[in-house]
Amino acid sequence: MIIPRLSGERGYAEHGGWLKSRHSFSFANYYDPAHMNFSALRVINEDWIAAEGGFAPHPHKDMEILTYVLDGAIAHKDSMGNSETVPAGEFQIMSAGTGVVHSEFNPSQTDELHLFQIWIMPNVLGVAPRYEQKAFADKLGGTLILSPQAQDGSFMVYQDMKLWRYQLDETHSEQLTLDAERAYYLQVAKGSITVDGVEYHAGDALKLMDESMLDVSAAAAAEFLLFDLPR
Repeated sequence: MIIPRLSGERGYAEHGGWLKSRHSFSFANYYDPAHMNFSALRVINEDWIAAEGGFAPHPHKDMEILTYVLDGAIAHKDSMGNSETVPAGEFQIMSAGTGVVHSEFNPSQTDELHLFQIWIMPNVLGVAPRYEQKAFADKLGGTLILSPQAQDGSFMVYQDMKLWRYQLDETHSEQLTLDAERAYYLQVAKGSITVDGVEYHAGDALKLMDESMLDVSAAAAAEFLLFDLPR
Protein backbone atom coordinates (compact mmCIF):
# COMPACT_ATOMS: atom_id res chain seq x y z
CA MET A 1 0.00 0.00 0.00
CA ILE A 2 1.39 3.39 -1.05
CA ILE A 3 -0.26 6.46 0.48
CA PRO A 4 1.00 9.82 -0.87
CA ARG A 5 1.43 12.79 1.46
CA LEU A 6 1.86 15.58 -1.06
CA SER A 7 3.78 18.75 -0.24
CA GLY A 8 0.84 21.13 -0.59
CA GLU A 9 -1.33 19.01 1.71
CA ARG A 10 0.98 19.54 4.68
CA GLY A 11 0.23 22.02 7.40
CA TYR A 12 1.60 25.51 6.84
CA ALA A 13 2.69 28.23 9.25
CA GLU A 14 4.41 31.60 9.11
CA HIS A 15 5.89 33.29 12.17
CA GLY A 16 6.90 36.93 12.42
CA GLY A 17 8.34 37.12 8.94
CA TRP A 18 11.36 34.98 9.91
CA LEU A 19 9.94 31.44 9.55
CA LYS A 20 7.93 29.56 6.96
CA SER A 21 7.20 25.95 7.82
CA ARG A 22 5.48 22.91 6.35
CA HIS A 23 4.33 20.28 8.87
CA SER A 24 3.92 16.65 7.76
CA PHE A 25 2.30 15.81 11.10
CA SER A 26 0.28 17.75 13.65
CA PHE A 27 2.54 20.34 15.25
CA ALA A 28 2.04 23.57 17.23
CA ASN A 29 -1.10 25.26 15.86
CA TYR A 30 -1.53 22.73 13.05
CA TYR A 31 -3.78 19.86 14.14
CA ASP A 32 -5.01 17.07 11.91
CA PRO A 33 -6.17 13.85 13.61
CA ALA A 34 -5.42 11.93 10.40
CA HIS A 35 -1.77 13.01 10.55
CA MET A 36 -0.57 12.81 14.15
CA ASN A 37 2.48 10.63 13.51
CA PHE A 38 3.61 7.64 11.46
CA SER A 39 4.97 4.79 13.56
CA ALA A 40 7.82 6.34 15.60
CA LEU A 41 7.96 9.45 13.40
CA ARG A 42 6.39 12.30 15.34
CA VAL A 43 7.57 15.40 13.42
CA ILE A 44 8.88 16.16 9.96
CA ASN A 45 8.98 19.93 9.59
CA GLU A 46 10.44 21.55 6.50
CA ASP A 47 11.55 25.03 7.59
CA TRP A 48 12.73 28.12 5.74
CA ILE A 49 14.37 30.52 8.20
CA ALA A 50 15.17 34.09 7.21
CA ALA A 51 18.62 35.63 7.66
CA GLU A 52 19.41 36.15 11.37
CA GLY A 53 16.15 34.41 12.37
CA GLY A 54 15.83 31.35 14.53
CA PHE A 55 14.50 29.49 17.53
CA ALA A 56 15.33 31.00 20.93
CA PRO A 57 16.43 28.65 23.75
CA HIS A 58 13.69 26.12 24.55
CA PRO A 59 13.52 22.74 26.30
CA HIS A 60 12.94 19.17 25.11
CA LYS A 61 12.71 15.84 26.89
CA ASP A 62 12.68 12.20 25.74
CA MET A 63 12.81 12.78 21.99
CA GLU A 64 15.35 11.98 19.25
CA ILE A 65 15.74 15.19 17.22
CA LEU A 66 17.44 15.03 13.83
CA THR A 67 18.13 18.06 11.64
CA TYR A 68 19.22 17.93 8.01
CA VAL A 69 20.45 21.21 6.53
CA LEU A 70 19.55 21.55 2.85
CA ASP A 71 20.75 25.13 2.23
CA GLY A 72 22.52 27.66 4.43
CA ALA A 73 23.84 26.84 7.91
CA ILE A 74 22.62 26.51 11.50
CA ALA A 75 24.23 28.01 14.58
CA HIS A 76 23.47 25.51 17.36
CA LYS A 77 23.87 26.00 21.13
CA ASP A 78 22.66 23.77 23.95
CA SER A 79 22.75 23.25 27.69
CA MET A 80 25.31 20.45 27.26
CA GLY A 81 27.87 23.11 26.32
CA ASN A 82 27.83 22.52 22.57
CA SER A 83 28.19 25.57 20.32
CA GLU A 84 28.48 24.45 16.70
CA THR A 85 27.76 25.49 13.12
CA VAL A 86 26.07 22.92 10.89
CA PRO A 87 26.49 23.71 7.17
CA ALA A 88 24.41 22.55 4.21
CA GLY A 89 24.68 18.82 3.60
CA GLU A 90 25.33 17.91 7.24
CA PHE A 91 23.09 16.24 9.81
CA GLN A 92 22.87 16.81 13.54
CA ILE A 93 21.18 14.58 16.10
CA MET A 94 20.27 15.34 19.68
CA SER A 95 18.87 12.91 22.23
CA ALA A 96 16.85 15.11 24.57
CA GLY A 97 16.63 12.31 27.15
CA THR A 98 16.33 13.60 30.70
CA GLY A 99 16.13 17.16 29.41
CA VAL A 100 18.04 19.64 27.30
CA VAL A 101 17.69 23.30 26.30
CA HIS A 102 18.86 24.39 22.87
CA SER A 103 18.66 27.20 20.33
CA GLU A 104 18.96 27.08 16.53
CA PHE A 105 19.66 30.23 14.51
CA ASN A 106 20.49 31.24 10.97
CA PRO A 107 23.81 33.09 11.38
CA SER A 108 23.79 34.57 7.87
CA GLN A 109 22.97 38.25 7.42
CA THR A 110 21.78 37.66 3.85
CA ASP A 111 20.90 34.02 3.08
CA GLU A 112 17.86 31.93 3.91
CA LEU A 113 18.29 28.66 5.82
CA HIS A 114 16.38 25.61 4.57
CA LEU A 115 16.20 22.42 6.63
CA PHE A 116 14.26 19.37 7.73
CA GLN A 117 13.66 18.95 11.45
CA ILE A 118 12.67 15.40 12.34
CA TRP A 119 11.50 14.08 15.71
CA ILE A 120 11.58 10.36 16.45
CA MET A 121 9.86 8.95 19.53
CA PRO A 122 12.47 6.87 21.42
CA ASN A 123 11.95 3.37 22.78
CA VAL A 124 14.18 4.14 25.77
CA LEU A 125 13.34 7.03 28.11
CA GLY A 126 15.48 8.97 30.54
CA VAL A 127 18.81 8.62 28.72
CA ALA A 128 21.65 11.08 29.18
CA PRO A 129 21.31 13.91 26.64
CA ARG A 130 23.79 13.83 23.75
CA TYR A 131 24.67 15.79 20.61
CA GLU A 132 26.44 14.75 17.40
CA GLN A 133 26.84 16.18 13.92
CA LYS A 134 28.32 14.69 10.79
CA ALA A 135 28.81 15.15 7.07
CA PHE A 136 28.05 11.94 5.19
CA ALA A 137 29.86 11.68 1.86
CA ASP A 138 27.81 12.29 -1.26
CA LYS A 139 27.40 9.15 -3.37
CA LEU A 140 24.88 7.69 -5.76
CA GLY A 141 22.65 5.22 -3.95
CA GLY A 142 21.91 4.86 -0.27
CA THR A 143 23.80 6.06 2.80
CA LEU A 144 22.78 4.87 6.26
CA ILE A 145 22.18 7.90 8.52
CA LEU A 146 20.49 6.41 11.63
CA SER A 147 20.49 2.92 13.13
CA PRO A 148 20.11 1.42 16.63
CA GLN A 149 23.71 0.15 16.76
CA ALA A 150 25.32 3.02 14.81
CA GLN A 151 26.05 0.65 11.93
CA ASP A 152 28.41 1.62 9.11
CA GLY A 153 29.28 4.97 10.66
CA SER A 154 25.67 6.09 11.10
CA PHE A 155 24.30 7.95 14.11
CA MET A 156 22.91 5.79 16.90
CA VAL A 157 19.18 6.25 17.53
CA TYR A 158 17.11 5.04 20.49
CA GLN A 159 14.46 3.31 18.37
CA ASP A 160 13.98 0.16 16.27
CA MET A 161 14.37 2.07 13.01
CA LYS A 162 16.82 3.04 10.31
CA LEU A 163 17.10 6.05 8.04
CA TRP A 164 18.83 6.15 4.65
CA ARG A 165 19.58 9.11 2.42
CA TYR A 166 19.40 8.17 -1.27
CA GLN A 167 21.01 10.32 -3.96
CA LEU A 168 20.11 9.71 -7.61
CA ASP A 169 20.79 11.13 -11.04
CA GLU A 170 19.62 10.22 -14.54
CA THR A 171 22.16 7.36 -14.68
CA HIS A 172 21.23 5.74 -11.37
CA SER A 173 17.97 4.12 -10.22
CA GLU A 174 17.16 2.02 -7.19
CA GLN A 175 15.10 -1.13 -6.75
CA LEU A 176 14.46 -1.10 -3.01
CA THR A 177 13.82 -4.38 -1.25
CA LEU A 178 11.44 -3.77 1.66
CA ASP A 179 10.18 -5.88 4.56
CA ALA A 180 6.40 -6.16 4.21
CA GLU A 181 6.15 -6.54 7.99
CA ARG A 182 7.67 -3.07 8.51
CA ALA A 183 6.42 0.45 7.76
CA TYR A 184 8.37 2.90 5.58
CA TYR A 185 8.18 6.64 5.04
CA LEU A 186 9.79 8.13 1.94
CA GLN A 187 10.41 11.89 1.99
CA VAL A 188 11.56 13.62 -1.19
CA ALA A 189 14.20 16.16 -0.17
CA LYS A 190 15.51 17.51 -3.49
CA GLY A 191 14.48 17.34 -7.12
CA SER A 192 11.88 14.93 -8.47
CA ILE A 193 11.72 11.15 -8.44
CA THR A 194 9.53 8.53 -10.07
CA VAL A 195 8.24 5.78 -7.79
CA ASP A 196 6.63 2.80 -9.51
CA GLY A 197 5.86 5.02 -12.49
CA VAL A 198 4.43 8.02 -10.58
CA GLU A 199 6.37 11.28 -10.29
CA TYR A 200 6.86 13.03 -6.94
CA HIS A 201 8.57 16.33 -6.19
CA ALA A 202 10.57 17.90 -3.36
CA GLY A 203 8.36 18.08 -0.27
CA ASP A 204 6.19 15.11 -1.29
CA ALA A 205 6.23 11.95 0.80
CA LEU A 206 4.90 8.39 0.68
CA LYS A 207 3.67 6.13 3.46
CA LEU A 208 4.54 2.55 2.56
CA MET A 209 3.01 -0.55 4.15
CA ASP A 210 2.77 -4.17 3.03
CA GLU A 211 5.27 -3.44 0.24
CA SER A 212 8.20 -5.71 -0.64
CA MET A 213 9.72 -3.90 -3.63
CA LEU A 214 9.91 -0.30 -4.84
CA ASP A 215 11.38 1.04 -8.09
CA VAL A 216 12.76 4.59 -7.80
CA SER A 217 14.40 6.67 -10.53
CA ALA A 218 15.13 10.30 -11.40
CA ALA A 219 15.56 12.30 -14.60
CA ALA A 220 18.09 14.63 -12.94
CA ALA A 221 19.85 15.01 -9.58
CA ALA A 222 17.45 14.15 -6.76
CA GLU A 223 17.50 13.05 -3.16
CA PHE A 224 15.11 11.30 -0.80
CA LEU A 225 15.06 10.05 2.79
CA LEU A 226 13.77 6.55 3.53
CA PHE A 227 12.68 5.68 7.09
CA ASP A 228 12.40 1.97 7.99
CA LEU A 229 10.05 1.82 10.98
CA PRO A 230 8.25 -0.68 13.23
CA ARG A 231 4.60 -1.46 12.53
